Amino acid sequence: MIIIGITGTLGAGKGTIVDCLVNKNSFVHYSVRNYLIKEIKKRNLVVNRDTMTSVANDLRAKNSPSFVIDQLYDQAKISGKNCIIESIRTPGEIVSLKEKGNFYLFAVDADPKIRYERIKLRNSETDHISFDIFMENEKREYSSSDPNKQNLKKCIEMADFVFQNNGTIENLFGEVEKILKELV
Repeated sequence: MIIIGITGTLGAGKGTIVDCLVNKNSFVHYSVRNYLIKEIKKRNLVVNRDTMTSVANDLRAKNSPSFVIDQLYDQAKISGKNCIIESIRTPGEIVSLKEKGNFYLFAVDADPKIRYERIKLRNSETDHISFDIFMENEKREYSSSDPNKQNLKKCIEMADFVFQNNGTIENLFGEVEKILKELV
């Protein structure tokens, strides 16, 4: 059993890599987003990017910087199957997962204009924003000295494998498959 975590910038292709691992390689998917949406609904809050960020930061501050990821890891371990945990956002999450063993971190990035067009096409409840708001959201999540807040820059630096996803889905799948042959 291996566990792959995925981090990356907004709209870079994290979900596309998840699709490759789940549909082509039978990985089991654990989603921070889905975990947070359940928590947001328990708190009777509106589901949007700001609420997701604040609830995630609150859970980390009250428990530990790796709290949400540790919850998902425990579920993954019980499955006994190869798993993907999407989306890692703090260095503390990475440290916790690396200490558990059999863990690899994938990071994905792409040009901001390409990423913005992708989120408009994705059209989820958190994607109805202007390009300026998109860039503001990324700036807020890109770097922080607070261990309970998002720090995508540091997470990407800590990745075992980094994918630049400015091309086609097929190109990205090919890169992922090549790395998987080394790991599995």
